[in-house]
Amino acid sequence: MIIKLKSIILFAIICLTLSSNLCAGNGYNLLPSYVIYERVGNVFTIVENKKSSDIYVDPSDWKGVKRAATDLTQDIRKVSGVVTKLKETVSIGQCGIIVGTIGKSKIIDRLIADKKIDVSSVKGKWESFLIQTVDDYLVVAGSDKRGTIFGIYDISEKIGVSPWYYWADVPAKQHKNIYVKAGKYVQDSPKVKYRGIFINDEHPSFAGWGREKFGGVNSKLYVHMFELLLRLKANYLWPAMWGNAFNEDDPMSPVLADEYGIVMGTSHHEPMMRAHKEYTKRRKQIGPWDYINNKENIDKFFREGLERNKNFDNLITIGMRGDGDSPMGKGNDDENIRTLKDVIKGQRKIISEVYGKNPAEIPQLWAIFTEVQRYYDAGFTVPDDVTLLFCDNNWGQIRRTGPINEKKRKGGLGLYYHIDMNGGPANDRWVNTTTVPKLREQLNLAYQTGIDQIWIINVGDLKPKEYPIDFIMRYAWDPDAILPKDVNEYTVEWARQIFGDEYAVEIADIVSKYSKYNLLRKAEVQNPEIFSHINYHESDRMLKLWHEVVTKAENLEYKLSPELKDAYYQLVLYPTKASAGVAEMYIAAGKNNLYAKQGRVAANDFADRAGALFELDKKLSDYYNKCMSNGKWFNMMSDKHIGYVSWPMPKENELPTFKSVTPLSAPAMGVAVEGSDRSWPKFVSALSLPTFDVLEDNNYYIDVYNRGIGSFVFTAKVNKPWIKVSQNEGNVEKETRLIVSVDWKQLALGNHYGEVTLSAGQDEVVVKVSAKKFAIPTVESHYFGGAGEFSIPAYQYNRIYSGKNAQWTFAPDLGREEGCMLIDPVTAPSAKITDAPRMEYDIYLPEDGNLTVVLGILPTQDINPARGLRMAVSVDNEEPHILDMRKGMNNIFKEYTPENIERSKYLKPLPPVNKQLALAAHGKRRRSDTLDGMRWVDEMLGNCKAGMHTIKIYMIDPELVLEKIVVNPDNNHYSYMGKPSKRF
Repeated sequence: MIIKLKSIILFAIICLTLSSNLCAGNGYNLLPSYVIYERVGNVFTIVENKKSSDIYVDPSDWKGVKRAATDLTQDIRKVSGVVTKLKETVSIGQCGIIVGTIGKSKIIDRLIADKKIDVSSVKGKWESFLIQTVDDYLVVAGSDKRGTIFGIYDISEKIGVSPWYYWADVPAKQHKNIYVKAGKYVQDSPKVKYRGIFINDEHPSFAGWGREKFGGVNSKLYVHMFELLLRLKANYLWPAMWGNAFNEDDPMSPVLADEYGIVMGTSHHEPMMRAHKEYTKRRKQIGPWDYINNKENIDKFFREGLERNKNFDNLITIGMRGDGDSPMGKGNDDENIRTLKDVIKGQRKIISEVYGKNPAEIPQLWAIFTEVQRYYDAGFTVPDDVTLLFCDNNWGQIRRTGPINEKKRKGGLGLYYHIDMNGGPANDRWVNTTTVPKLREQLNLAYQTGIDQIWIINVGDLKPKEYPIDFIMRYAWDPDAILPKDVNEYTVEWARQIFGDEYAVEIADIVSKYSKYNLLRKAEVQNPEIFSHINYHESDRMLKLWHEVVTKAENLEYKLSPELKDAYYQLVLYPTKASAGVAEMYIAAGKNNLYAKQGRVAANDFADRAGALFELDKKLSDYYNKCMSNGKWFNMMSDKHIGYVSWPMPKENELPTFKSVTPLSAPAMGVAVEGSDRSWPKFVSALSLPTFDVLEDNNYYIDVYNRGIGSFVFTAKVNKPWIKVSQNEGNVEKETRLIVSVDWKQLALGNHYGEVTLSAGQDEVVVKVSAKKFAIPTVESHYFGGAGEFSIPAYQYNRIYSGKNAQWTFAPDLGREEGCMLIDPVTAPSAKITDAPRMEYDIYLPEDGNLTVVLGILPTQDINPARGLRMAVSVDNEEPHILDMRKGMNNIFKEYTPENIERSKYLKPLPPVNKQLALAAHGKRRRSDTLDGMRWVDEMLGNCKAGMHTIKIYMIDPELVLEKIVVNPDNNHYSYMGKPSKRF
């Protein structure tokens, strides 16, 4: 017995060491995997030989604890098929599972008094728990109600029941026997105190589903949401509010929320626990939403809300905006600030009177949303005990980091963040378009700067945002546990927990890619001309990426076991396949428009392809709504997502504009070349290919196409032997693509010119060819270069140097391509050039000339207006240029100004996404870093001689994230992504 006890103590010490670091960086699994399915060593038996241990809970413990314990009995049955008994009693048997709250459970308190368990590591803490084997018992002891509930659900997840078993139809993993390894497992308090979701933009999908499934958005629906949050170890909810009033629609909703253990709140513009719909139903009775002229009635409205909800666990929103989600008053900030001061004074008085306490003892928040940010920046504030809830820009970029002067604030700092948006600058609400690397980068920036009291996430309809919700809720418990290098491992583990080991890596890759491609350009702001159809094969490369991930997702569907098919469809296959279809529709529209302009008969094929994809989109959504999970999710996929012309959702899905080409009565040759939308014979008498560069050893295409009915024979002749064409003749029914390249061995150094002559009958056109051959340097390490534009991924530096207080670090898969370089720690002080972290890139310039560098950064907002957002760039040993990277910033809350018009092609006019988004400044349209997910800032570094040079990038301010460097941008050859990089 002594030996056994020593073994248990040793094992407990080991486990405690592991748990102290939250699974040593495995933040997605808070505690080590203490559950096993074969008896190995000292174990506690949950199920063995079709027999299950009983579960004991004190009848006087919290209702939510007893309910969660009941869930555990069902979870054990789902996994093992064995019925487990729940016994509400303080008289326990010889063995079993004991669950209880310290100070609320006589069983737990007795174990403490008898020194069977030591709870000093969790007692008095927020939402902490321990799981410990003691003699023949498994004990779950929580520091408070939710601590105990989280401990219970931790066991549920470890034995094989996903938090998403209801909301994503994830089947339980089957095991005949279930054991817990002997030891003590301690879960410390979460790093973010309140962690929750906001159900918003809920019509038509969420509300339509709730009406069909539960008869409305009511307590029957919400209990499933409460349970999901608790299984994810979250604790906070803003309920649906478009056409709903949580507290009035079903009075049982707040009662059950409190019993379950969910802290309730109301949205950023719904003060004092009152839904906006509660006001609109009483507008005639209450009068105008005007605190200056209708204070008495509005105060009464506020008071009634608090009286109704005062006995529940609430986080009260204070402040006041306009009627609905709109600014207050007539737009005069000074007047609004004076009014807001009176509003908050009145609200605090009501809180004090209703609760009979100092209002500083009642949790409150003030949301610094949209125009309220101006009030805060102007100096307006609220009492020190109120949480300041900072916000993002509605598209996932936080607008402020935690201000240094607020770090010691009693109420702390919080964050309202969107992974779903209905409103300006554009909607983002159909499928998931948020990547885990982006979430980690932005939420880490918030957390590290002190924003850790509240994280409330706008998730729209909840589905289909399961993947980012899962990450955010787990990450919020301990943001330090998931580093940039860990995000892929998190996604693999997420896939493994849902789909098992065999295909977890493949599923993680699919989910990461579909969300990444969506983030490149979200469906609601697609445009036929976003991706270039003539430069760098950009739209074709984008299409190839989508086709590859769809093929992978489709192939994998057939390999999965039948019970996983519904979960796979909603979490993986639908968002991948449907997103790819919408992306291809717009690419097809762009090709159709270009080809129709050129008179190609093949233009009609792209219209047909888009029509087929449009029908496929309907079939995919119909299967989601009507067939998947036996129709459980009817109406959930009802958002219209094709054909946005302004930010509101279109009434119906509608294809982009297509043009039909009527073929000529007889075959006729047309010719188009890479790099130009001008074609022969319609627009020009001769054509030119882009210049060939010996360093890149590239090739370009010539399209020979038909403008009429029938077919024709063409010939291609070159006038210089160094010009190579992939075919010299051919028969064209619709179109043929010729690949032109250069045999550099035949050329001396210098500029060279030639021609390709294309003939068909009496028709003949010349395509001019130019090539530059220059000496290629011999260097030991890699370099980038060329005679024209070239691009450099930020992570492919030649040398990197740490600064005095920070360093550049690679964040895989962040941004548009392979990853980005960001600063660690993000809280480092701003640096001087002499002590700044630096990256160096060797480049080769074959010709003398001015050097222009364009920096592509993620669209960090103006998080510190007094300081700016600075980075420095230099070439060789020249004086660094310190740039304010806010230059050209698309702040959706400010008007476009002449100062926001930039020089380089990366910020030059783009075809309008729609009327609303195509805002003009002095007659020019500009790119939107919000919609693009990228900001380009250019700087001319002066004249450089031909030869090797070094570009140096310095951190000045730590929050900026660098993705790409473009050198000497070619303004004549636009592309959305920038020219693909090539390293030599």
